[in-house]
Amino acid sequence: MPEPMIAVRGLRKSFTLHNQGGAVLRVLGGVDFEVAAGECLVLHGPSGAGKSTLLRSLYANYLPQAGEIRVRHDGAWVDMATAPPHRVLDVRRRTLGWVSQFLRVVPRVPAIDVVAEPLRGLGASPDEARARSGDLLARLRIPERLWRLAPSTFSGGEQQRVNLARSFVHPYPVLLLDEPTASLDVANRETVMDLIEEAKARGAAVVGIFHDAEVRARVGTRLYEMAEAVGGEAVA
Repeated sequence: MPEPMIAVRGLRKSFTLHNQGGAVLRVLGGVDFEVAAGECLVLHGPSGAGKSTLLRSLYANYLPQAGEIRVRHDGAWVDMATAPPHRVLDVRRRTLGWVSQFLRVVPRVPAIDVVAEPLRGLGASPDEARARSGDLLARLRIPERLWRLAPSTFSGGEQQRVNLARSFVHPYPVLLLDEPTASLDVANRETVMDLIEEAKARGAAVVGIFHDAEVRARVGTRLYEMAEAVGGEAVA
């Protein structure tokens, strides 16, 4: 059996609404699951069930009130809920890839350098990083004439493809995907599904949100049903 790459235990997350009299909104109540190398766990449930909150908690953008979020990093477990900031950043740099729904980058940086940045951070030479980035941009049908332009000038679909290229350019052992095929045409959606399948084949553990039923059916290994009631228990 492949070893687990992510292990979540007793995860609870709520938000205090200070502009509404301090009301507490309980979003995640007792989340438990593991994801092994080569698996794709699909977070499934209605809007408001906490899917994006769960992904952001896995990436340590949100701090949970209770529970463990363990990621296997350099052969050892790191609890993203309690690790110090420098450790979290190291896990993100080398182990934990993330595709959000929006591309957030420094203005005026060329698209090819946006994609190459993770590789440069890991010690790749500029030429090597740009070559690998160009291959992926071409595969995702970003015309070469756009590679030297800042992606802030691109369409929404083009920005999403740059976002995807940046996240797939390094073979992260763990991938978190928040609607990676949103805003894409049929051809690019097929390419993204191929990239996810290739990541699974090399042993990446994937957790994703996919509203497209066809994408879920193709790339998903199993579903994790989030509770329909906000603040209810999530069940495997």
